[in-house]
Amino acid sequence: MAADFFLLLLPKLFFAVASIVLLVTNMMRVRKGAAIAADKYKVESPEDFGGKEKRITNNTVLSSSKRVFVLCLALRMANSLLVQTYFNPDEHWQALEVAHRLTFGYGHLTWEWKKGIRSYLHPMLFALLYKVLSVSRLDSPWVMMKAPRLLQSIFSAFGDLYFYKLCKVLFGDQIAQWALFAQLTNWFMLYCITRTLSNSLETVLTLVGLYYWPCIRTSDKIPLASRKWGLVAAALACAIRPTSAITWIYVGLLELLLTRERLKFIFLEVAPIGVVVLGLAFLLDRLMYGSWILVPFNFLKFNFLSSGGDYYGTHKWHWYFTQGFPVMVFTFLPFAISGILLSKQWKLSGLVAWVLAFYSLLGHKEFRFVLPVLPITLMFSGYSLAMISGLDLSNGKQKRSAKNHSKCFSKIQLTVFFLLATNIPMAYYMSMVHQRGTEDAMNYLAKEALYGKVKNILFLTPCHATPYYSTLHHNLPMRFLDCSPSETNGTPDESDQFMMDPAGFASAFAKSWSLPSHIVLFDSQERLLKDFLILHSFEERRRFFHAHFKVDRDLQASVVVYALTERLTSPSLTKQLT
Repeated sequence: MAADFFLLLLPKLFFAVASIVLLVTNMMRVRKGAAIAADKYKVESPEDFGGKEKRITNNTVLSSSKRVFVLCLALRMANSLLVQTYFNPDEHWQALEVAHRLTFGYGHLTWEWKKGIRSYLHPMLFALLYKVLSVSRLDSPWVMMKAPRLLQSIFSAFGDLYFYKLCKVLFGDQIAQWALFAQLTNWFMLYCITRTLSNSLETVLTLVGLYYWPCIRTSDKIPLASRKWGLVAAALACAIRPTSAITWIYVGLLELLLTRERLKFIFLEVAPIGVVVLGLAFLLDRLMYGSWILVPFNFLKFNFLSSGGDYYGTHKWHWYFTQGFPVMVFTFLPFAISGILLSKQWKLSGLVAWVLAFYSLLGHKEFRFVLPVLPITLMFSGYSLAMISGLDLSNGKQKRSAKNHSKCFSKIQLTVFFLLATNIPMAYYMSMVHQRGTEDAMNYLAKEALYGKVKNILFLTPCHATPYYSTLHHNLPMRFLDCSPSETNGTPDESDQFMMDPAGFASAFAKSWSLPSHIVLFDSQERLLKDFLILHSFEERRRFFHAHFKVDRDLQASVVVYALTERLTSPSLTKQLT
């Protein structure tokens, strides 16, 4: 009941946080002659976070790093609670499922873990969270479902903080505020950044790392010691997701070109920090795999050298430029382009172009792969929005132009309204409506299992279409259709065979199955399996809305849970049928 009551409060919480954002934008708009941060080029070390900042001349919400962090944390935590849809299987199967197995002793490891192309570093974060929940006996189905995204929301808030700080040292205080507005209201950031994907944490580490790299700044007055923190963040990002090296190769080469102490940079910073961080990740994988596994090499070998990712679909080379990335930036796109041209920050815009171009060389493309450069693009949107608000940079200083203040006031109001009216509904629909059926079905089964009503589950869906043990949180026999890459090209996997002929596959499968108590399937296959389900004495138990339109297959409008009829649930009859 408490959980249901809290869920009823979530929309109000969402609008409360949205009101805070609107308040912040209003404060940014009406501020006149606000003082620029004391030292534009000051770099704060991690130990300085929360300390007093020098020469704070105002008392607004964004007047200190601590206040910025609290604002971002409040929004991201609400954001995480409002994400109730299914986006990508890796969120569950490559992070939470592995963490659940490490902590509770049961959970499915996909073929990637058998091939050694995934590092345990990322799942270990959630395994520690699960351990705390287990010890404190808080591992109820609702908490198990919400806690991992809440943890990621804390990481995301740190990413927002460093995004703000980076923009502040590059462009100044007022542009940083507009950039933060873009970061906190972009639909794709709201949709994705609090999910437990490795790409989400990679994005956070990218923002932290860029803040500490001198080559990204505009001044020579940056202590080189800060570069070491940037290297640590870069090494962690590469350990968690080896393709992050695409970003850091660009930044590292730029630093090598601009620094005066190249040998010191290579041999006294890059080499030792890289060896220590990656070496510790290597030892962790050795401990978890039980043998020496070089995960980055295996990962790059599969995805780059052998084009193994193409097994899961390919796109045209220009997809990121013409479809993928524009959809992510959405209505901020024209402002981002304008900001790039006005700011002339070619190093950062070059990084975005480099990442998009490099990923375009790969056949398999996904939105989440280029998530780390989305905040950089939104930073340029913030620059453009600041110009629209009447900020005058003609003297090299930030001030508002009194001459056109009234005109700019009206223009920025319309612009903010347009951006909120396009991004917030999109974020709401994608986070609360589109493809929520699979999560709702597993949440329902988790509650039923808690009361002993579920004995065995069969998923007659495309593989990895639902969460698994990390959501069910009960050690019950479950079976899904495998889709591991075949050693022989052109050989369809179980999932493909089922999608080609659902009735024929199910009939053949039933000859050797262990009779399940529940079957989960989409309505598009349910229509073809009605006779099969009736023949084996299954009846519809619950139906959950899933989507209004198709994504990459036929329309999967709803997810249906079937259960054995009551007269067949006794152990003796079940044994006779199997």
